[in-house]
Amino acid sequence: MGSGKRSVAGIAVQDRRLFIARRKPGGDLGGKWEFPGGKVEERESDAEALIREYLEELGVIVAVGPCAGTVSFEHQGKHFSLSAYRVFFDSEDFKLPEHSEWRWAALEEIETLDFAESDLKLLPFLKEAVPKLQFLEQLP
Repeated sequence: MGSGKRSVAGIAVQDRRLFIARRKPGGDLGGKWEFPGGKVEERESDAEALIREYLEELGVIVAVGPCAGTVSFEHQGKHFSLSAYRVFFDSEDFKLPEHSEWRWAALEEIETLDFAESDLKLLPFLKEAVPKLQFLEQLP
């Protein structure tokens, strides 16, 4: 894959609201809301990265569904791609080692929050995807 780094974000949907979490203070994204996820490690698929990140960051196991879209962004002079995937989890018994809080939020609300800039670039895809039932369907 090119010189850019790859990241993934998980999009969980419940009653047309999206799962978001707020990073603990500190670091570049401290205090910002995000769709949980992270960097894709070498020799790791996007789905494997999401499963690992949700386990590390939230202590839950996710099933990974279809990709809603991919955006490009720059951070500290480096190029990244960010792909958003539908994720499913059956427990809300979250552990929060890296986040201070979580909640379900409507797309309109997300636009008003202090959200990670890279994740905001996903909103055009999500505005199209969320109303369509194919994105909301549960895994078979």
